[in-house]
Amino acid sequence: MPLQGTRRTLGDVTIVDFSGKITLGEGSAMLRNTVRELVNSGSKKILLSLYDVDYIDSSGIGELVSAYTTVKNASGELKLLHLTKRVHDILQITRLFTVFDVQSDENNAIRSFK
Repeated sequence: MPLQGTRRTLGDVTIVDFSGKITLGEGSAMLRNTVRELVNSGSKKILLSLYDVDYIDSSGIGELVSAYTTVKNASGELKLLHLTKRVHDILQITRLFTVFDVQSDENNAIRSFK
């Protein structure tokens, strides 16, 4: 299933609920474009919900890192929410779990933004 994202806003936090696969090609491009649009429109607090992302490849991991850097360079914060076991394991194996702020509860995640 190709990657799809639904945006919603709670206060000053923009939440993007992704579903599908983050892979080389359309999936990683969709993630990249979504984050860039949010940053360009002034969003500083971005929460990516990956509850329904069932697969991510190395290109997708690269896009997550790129998204994190893009938001950070714009003086914003990017956090991940609701990782599936597969995505969680990949972030642990690649040691990116220490880079990303990963949350399991949406309300706590929203409160954790500065």
